[in-house]
Amino acid sequence: MQGKEFEGVADALRDGDLDAANLDPPERLLLEFVGTISKAAYRVTDEQVQGLRAVGWTDEQIAEAAYVAALFSLFVRLADTFGIEPPPVYEPAGIPKAVTRAEP
Repeated sequence: MQGKEFEGVADALRDGDLDAANLDPPERLLLEFVGTISKAAYRVTDEQVQGLRAVGWTDEQIAEAAYVAALFSLFVRLADTFGIEPPPVYEPAGIPKAVTRAEP
């Protein structure tokens, strides 16, 4: 999904708004799955994985999505630990709405 016609989708995804992104069901389920991994991986269920299979994702694709989600979670946690912030040039529109930092 690249190009001018997908700018609204990119903005919606950047803000974590899956409803506004107007995704096809397979892509929506996959993003919900990786969202679960990113927020609370222990909440991934067999039913969630079966739902991905039912809409056409292969076990290899599901595993790859899980690996990527877990890796990005690691990167974010390391950056947070060391106080690393991206330069403003990477976020010209400001910090995405999907990003929240809750203090423990």
